[in-house]
Amino acid sequence: MKNDKVSAKALIPFLVFVGIYLITGIVLNVQGTEMAFYQLPSPVAAIVGIIVAFIMFKGSIEEKFNNLVKGCGNENIIIMCIIFLLAGAFSTVSKQMGGVDSVVNLGMSVLPPQYITVGIFIISSFIAISTGTSVGTVVAVAPIAIGFAQAAGLSEAMVIGATISGGMFGDNLSIISDTTIAATRTQGVEMKDKFKANFIIALPAAIVTIVLLLVFARPEAIPSVKSYEYNIIKVIPYIFVLVSAIWGMNVFVVLTGGIVLSGIIGISDGSFTALVFSQQIFEGFKGMLDIFLLSMFTGGLAYMVEREGGINWIIKQVRKIIKGKKSAELGISAMVSLTDLATANNTVAILINGPIAKEISQEYGIEPKRAASLLDIFSCVFQGLIPYGAQVLFACASIKGLNSPFEVVYLTWYPLVLAAFALLSIYVPYVDRVSAMFKKTKSA
Repeated sequence: MKNDKVSAKALIPFLVFVGIYLITGIVLNVQGTEMAFYQLPSPVAAIVGIIVAFIMFKGSIEEKFNNLVKGCGNENIIIMCIIFLLAGAFSTVSKQMGGVDSVVNLGMSVLPPQYITVGIFIISSFIAISTGTSVGTVVAVAPIAIGFAQAAGLSEAMVIGATISGGMFGDNLSIISDTTIAATRTQGVEMKDKFKANFIIALPAAIVTIVLLLVFARPEAIPSVKSYEYNIIKVIPYIFVLVSAIWGMNVFVVLTGGIVLSGIIGISDGSFTALVFSQQIFEGFKGMLDIFLLSMFTGGLAYMVEREGGINWIIKQVRKIIKGKKSAELGISAMVSLTDLATANNTVAILINGPIAKEISQEYGIEPKRAASLLDIFSCVFQGLIPYGAQVLFACASIKGLNSPFEVVYLTWYPLVLAAFALLSIYVPYVDRVSAMFKKTKSA
């Protein structure tokens, strides 16, 4: 039965959740704390919001708790949490067996020295799309990228900007990225469909970025080619996950297959024993604990807020501004962008705005895959640009004597180009036309 309640007060628990997150980050940043916006565990902030909801909302404790559990146990939330666990296990096991090192070293071995910056962008893109983590990509690639920049007389900030750009490109498209998982599950859409919708926007943005890097990031000197050790066999799990996901294979089969492949390779070459393999799977599970708990808690909190009319109030206010499909898409993009600016966490931004975006998309005829694509794109755009985001902070840590993160941010071009193409796709619906062409080609 449809809930007709409308209440602005019902949003207070959500505002408390986001406010605590934001204020804590600002205060710690002023105090000079490193990674200030990541010191307060997001599930704890969500718990505070839930406590406020229990205090504010009417009804017995049992009724409120039942609503919380219904939200936490929503089918999409549980599916999302299981995918998070499998994605964490695949990423951890593959890294432990040497997959990330082999991918980086393989890329550096075939990288033409005269195209260093472009090559680093492409390598970072592949690693991020294969592992589902832009932060992990920056951590893996940045030290090597700095070495190349110094040898070629390039701006270190320029090369690191290319590293972040590649990481955001891959993270935005990866089917095992937490942002993709959150966006698709909150909108009830298949990952392959969201991938295709994203790809039509992300590919031209990547091409423009490559052209810009070719023109403005030429090395002053051609560095000597170094020999990097890699094992092509250890790249296979990433290729399997990437190809099978694009092919449309069930995500649970894809991730389980990737874990098994990485395990077989790791055990065969002595990277770990069968026992250590099982331990690494569990380590991967533990690495996803924060996002697992956050997904459940935000799901429960969102359901409680929705029951009290908070979501309906937002929709009512949005209706006053939105005049049609285009402005509805702009509204979804703006909401997730502002939330990411406030929380410095693109997954949190998607989880908070997902239910609202779904209601808006249903109201104004926006396809679920399109809504999921906009949520993921604009959260990644700002996550790659904010100077207090994890990607920029980790990247800047690799540059000695850096005066300000803005020295890197203004050279991180891909997120800006991606935003331009995403906005273009709202006003010029070329995405729909390209999708229609693909369908005609496939049916023919």
